[in-house]
Amino acid sequence: MEEKNLSKMNDKDALIKRLKRIEGQVKGVQKMVEDERYCMDILTQISAIRSATNKVGTIILENHMKGCVAESIKEGNSEEMINELMNTINKLVK
Repeated sequence: MEEKNLSKMNDKDALIKRLKRIEGQVKGVQKMVEDERYCMDILTQISAIRSATNKVGTIILENHMKGCVAESIKEGNSEEMINELMNTINKLVK
């Protein structure tokens, strides 16, 4: 099975914007730790970061399923693709 890059179905600019926002949140948490801010405030921000990264992963997974997975199944590679997909989903939900 051939590896494929992020397809045109995703708005690359929107994904980059989300990732940069996450990067800013991580830097903000680092600053909060340096400033010895209240633990619950830090944990709240960490929760927001996790949620944001999960959303990016979900968008990319959806794209993969609609593009690569659908195409591979049409080509008759369903067993291999389903195994790859399940491995990927298991990594995402850990």
